[in-house]
Amino acid sequence: MTERKASVTRDTLETQITVDVNLDGTGVSEFNTGIPFLEHMLDQVARHGLVDLKIEAKGDLHIDAHHTVEDIGITLGQAFAQAVGSKAGITRYGHAYVPLDEALSRVVIDFSGRPGLEMNVEFVRARIGEFDADLFYEFFQGFVNHAQVTLHLDNLRGSNAHHQAETLFKAFGRAVRMALTPDPRMGDITPSTKGVL
Repeated sequence: MTERKASVTRDTLETQITVDVNLDGTGVSEFNTGIPFLEHMLDQVARHGLVDLKIEAKGDLHIDAHHTVEDIGITLGQAFAQAVGSKAGITRYGHAYVPLDEALSRVVIDFSGRPGLEMNVEFVRARIGEFDADLFYEFFQGFVNHAQVTLHLDNLRGSNAHHQAETLFKAFGRAVRMALTPDPRMGDITPSTKGVL
């Protein structure tokens, strides 16, 4: 199988971001973004998705974290799209339920070639430490638009915002891992009646 790796750089007046991804990794991660809570969440994606991730980001954090979080999502989506390639032989669909104490989240993903985000999460607090919980939507919207995936994120219950977020990102990693796992019965067939994704 061809190596499923990519390196993408996004350079704007607001942010400078480089993402390196290996979809067939072992869950190794390295982050330098200036946003510790986002790094904690991205580490969940790497570890539970068995994806190697390296993200370097410099953004206008003196304003707020919005541009940096959104642009990390965009750049990560671009890197995934590049690394996945033609999608021939992948499972395509992935899903996961993940609990953490009182919190439970479900994530379902389709590497469909069509961007679509349904995010049904009501965080019990607007901020998790210094992190604005609204920015998770911006992160996932950026990822979805550029990875060209359909993504459903549902927090089914939770009374601790940290736990709510962590279950989402763990489930996201597990769902991605399932969807991108090669299906030996598919061979080099693209999993679509259209013949292309």
